Amino acid sequence: MSGADQPVLLLTGASRGIGHATVKRFGTAGWRVLTVSRHAFDPRCPWPGGEQNHVQLDLADVEAVREAVPRIKQMAGGRLDALVNNAAISPKHPDGGKINSLEMAYADWLHIFNVNFFSAILLAQGFADALIQSRGSIVNMTSIVGSRVHPFASAAYATSKAALAALTREMANDLGRHGVRVNAVSPGEIDTAIISPGTEEIVNRDIPLRRMGKPSEVADLLFFLCSNQALYISGSEVHIDGGQRV
Repeated sequence: MSGADQPVLLLTGASRGIGHATVKRFGTAGWRVLTVSRHAFDPRCPWPGGEQNHVQLDLADVEAVREAVPRIKQMAGGRLDALVNNAAISPKHPDGGKINSLEMAYADWLHIFNVNFFSAILLAQGFADALIQSRGSIVNMTSIVGSRVHPFASAAYATSKAALAALTREMANDLGRHGVRVNAVSPGEIDTAIISPGTEEIVNRDIPLRRMGKPSEVADLLFFLCSNQALYISGSEVHIDGGQRV
């Protein structure tokens, strides 16, 4: 599939883990994928046309995000069928320990919220017209830590994910009348490079399926929610955590 009939995805946080798996899942299905990351394109990423479809952008810089929207629209040829807000940061202490709510300075809270929360609404606002035209889909990546205290995730990260879940409901209400669906995907423990020491204990104690999830399994769910198989699903937060939340 190519040309005017090729659907287009804009994906943030594409430089590793779930982001990498998502690019490959949509690309295999014939989508054009525009990727956004604060890093330059890595030539080791195994998809064709990746460098030409990559935007290096620091989502913590609110003005830079706003200024990038027209450029990305031009790259996309004015078309957008799906926006997946996957980018997030979760700083920890040097030893990998959790930063609690009383330890983090305001500037650090703001930095985390700019990346994890405000970039999502800025991109949704910037691309609303294209998504309305395509009757497309937005998926926000939340987290199990948005609804429960986690031993490793910082308080700011958890709070930003809880806010993103609420934003998903609001956006679903606001965009639904235009035929745009908005959902969230809430992963639990996914086997990526950023897994913290001690996660194995959580797997054995808290997850009924007794294993971590795979990035490809999250990517499959993202693809489903952006596909025509999910045309009547909106305003939902879909959990993919092996039963951890129970």
